[in-house]
Amino acid sequence: VMNLKTFYFNPYRECTYVLTDDANHAIVIDAGMYEEREQQRFAQYIQSEQLTIVALLITHAHPDHVCGVEFMEQTYGLKAIVEPAEGKLDIPYFDIQVIVTPGHKEDCVCYYLPKENIIFTGDTLFQESIGRTDLTGGDMTTLIRSLKKLITLPDKTHVYPGHGYPTTIEHEKMYNPYL
Repeated sequence: VMNLKTFYFNPYRECTYVLTDDANHAIVIDAGMYEEREQQRFAQYIQSEQLTIVALLITHAHPDHVCGVEFMEQTYGLKAIVEPAEGKLDIPYFDIQVIVTPGHKEDCVCYYLPKENIIFTGDTLFQESIGRTDLTGGDMTTLIRSLKKLITLPDKTHVYPGHGYPTTIEHEKMYNPYL
């Protein structure tokens, strides 16, 4: 059974996720801890839960998602994984598939855990919305193509976006004006 903790960090309220298995192995999705007190809050959680972080996964390299990478590397000795290729990630204890989803930015990926029925979508897909395309590297046509990949996932897939609140693929198919 997996446990998921969500942190809202930095002025953009970026979601940093900690997904933990029942043996206290953890993966961290995005590193938005910017201020020292955010770093401390994160570190206190990891310590209090006695977690061993096995990977730091980055959905895309915008500052609000990577401002804590240096902290993570220095504190936990982790190298951030930015995986621009489709396929299965070779991370112990976790079955993770990478889905390449450019459009918000050219390096966007989503991390899908089929056994757990969850996907971390970064800024590709939000609850009833999508990531903006007016920033450097953004392209609406490309993003729509990426979204078409995501709606092929099972309806009950839980979506954990880079900002805002969780949703499901089913909900997004019904209520997201971009799908």
